[in-house]
Amino acid sequence: MENREYTGNAPKRGPMSRGPMGGRMGRGAGEKAKDFTGTWKKLLLYCKKYFPAILTAVICAVVGTVFTLLGPDKLSDLTKVITDGLLSGIDLKAVNRIGLTLVAFYAAGAVLSMLQHFIMATVTQRVSQRMRGDISRKIHRLPMWFYNRTSTGDVLSRVTNDVDTISQSMNQSIGNLISAVTLFLGSLVMMLITNVAMTLTAVIATLIGFSLMLLITKHSQKYFVRQQRDLGLLDGHIEEAFAGHTVVKAYNGEEASKKVFDGHNGSLRDSAFKAQCMAGMMQPLMGFIGNLGYVAVCVAGALLTMNGVIGFEVIVAFMMYVRYFTQPLSQMAQAVQTLQSGAAAGERVFEFLEAEEMEDESAKTKKLEKVRGAVDFSHVRFGYEDSDRVIIHDFSAEAKPGQKIAIVGPTGAGKTTMVNLLMRFHELQDGEIRIDGISTKEITRENVHEQFCMVLQDTWMFEGTVRENLIYNNKNVTDEQMKEACRAVGLDHFIRTLPKGYDTVLNDQVNLSQGQKQQLTIARAMIADKPMLILDEATSSVDTRTELQIQNAMDQLMKGRTSFVIAHRLSTIKNADLILVLKNGDIIEKGTHEELLQKGGFYADLYNSQFEQSA
Repeated sequence: MENREYTGNAPKRGPMSRGPMGGRMGRGAGEKAKDFTGTWKKLLLYCKKYFPAILTAVICAVVGTVFTLLGPDKLSDLTKVITDGLLSGIDLKAVNRIGLTLVAFYAAGAVLSMLQHFIMATVTQRVSQRMRGDISRKIHRLPMWFYNRTSTGDVLSRVTNDVDTISQSMNQSIGNLISAVTLFLGSLVMMLITNVAMTLTAVIATLIGFSLMLLITKHSQKYFVRQQRDLGLLDGHIEEAFAGHTVVKAYNGEEASKKVFDGHNGSLRDSAFKAQCMAGMMQPLMGFIGNLGYVAVCVAGALLTMNGVIGFEVIVAFMMYVRYFTQPLSQMAQAVQTLQSGAAAGERVFEFLEAEEMEDESAKTKKLEKVRGAVDFSHVRFGYEDSDRVIIHDFSAEAKPGQKIAIVGPTGAGKTTMVNLLMRFHELQDGEIRIDGISTKEITRENVHEQFCMVLQDTWMFEGTVRENLIYNNKNVTDEQMKEACRAVGLDHFIRTLPKGYDTVLNDQVNLSQGQKQQLTIARAMIADKPMLILDEATSSVDTRTELQIQNAMDQLMKGRTSFVIAHRLSTIKNADLILVLKNGDIIEKGTHEELLQKGGFYADLYNSQFEQSA
């Protein structure tokens, strides 16, 4: 994969509405498509590295078409030699010479045409490879808010369907369009040289088809744009519905999901039908015009021959030229339709590639090394990009090296948001977060991430072996370190019962419970062995006995490390050095477990409500 990256202007962003099943909705069906010419300019500029190869392909197409155009002229000479020799004897040497020349012309045209197709196929696949690489890199440079308003399925559709459409469009349209235009203009010139009257007859017949082609093309672009957009929406809903299949089944949401699917599917059928109908009209229309041209040339040629103006060989040549003259109209129409599909797909791809990225941090030179773990939140303020609501109003707190900081509060209080701000998944609107006295704004995101290992409520596994999932992106991890971490969280025995132990591939055939997935992610964090820890409901999916075992392991892991723990089970944070109680984005209480209970405030009420039965 190439290292070159695409950089473009980021469009102004705005909120996007959600569909009934939570899918994000793009532009409305009635919105006008972007400039067709502008999108193809971007695509051609994107391919500028391959301009020499594309130019070579164009030259091959032009020269190959010229050889094809010379064929009818030689065929006319051959016909004249045979016609003149019917009474006096045919000059076989001349026939042989002209025939071999004709074969050479057609062979050269075929070779150049194949070379042009080979070059364009190579270029389009290289462009597709680069485009997928740019999208992949772009995914990692986009801020978190982008994914809050864009469905996974829609992004996948841009990587797969849209890039493939662009590739097919470039491969099938550019060379064919050049060949068709050359054939069209070349045949027109050759016809004019041969006979002006018959040329005018053929041109008048084909102008009708050309006018209709332009009219259809003008109205068909919007349907190709809608087709690509509807395909993205459908992919987004399918990904969403299958990812949440259990929830859909549990709440009997099959009918609602099917209704949304049928809506997207019906819209795709409608837009695809109209787009393909427009494209399908071209072939029969051009076939009719071509046949009309044949008839017109035959009638005009017969009249001119009877009057002795032209010979029979001119009619033979003109029959070939008329085919070369009308055939490109059909090819041009098909190429334009393909270009329209490519423009619609390119619009979506460039919309993604030009989305606003996170701030470039290549100029930052400060770097955290040998971190002690002192973290200071100073008057932090934050609200999400696409919302006017402020989540964190004025948050200030200090964590000393090695402390266990617990963050508690009701749902929506801003607990996870604070952790995301600490990790720089989101950028502060105001205030500052410092690690060992250095503001996180002064160092790169990657350097911040290097200081933390995270265990989140939502587990994440990829299709690979247990070993690969455990040592994810960590180097020089020994088998003993890996197994020790698994023993600490109580997972080693289960892994050894798997068919291939730690080398078992985790896929649809290996069913892990949610608790086992949670244990695996905790073991992954222990193996990472970073200076600081973030635990967001890390034991929410395990039973009480396993939770106790994991808690003991985590207590060992947290020794000497600054740890931030988000927990709803308040019994798990009794031994925290500092408990921060959040409500509506503000700290309303802070202290140790005993201090907060003695105050008898919000924390005490929250704690007692969980244990009122045992009390």
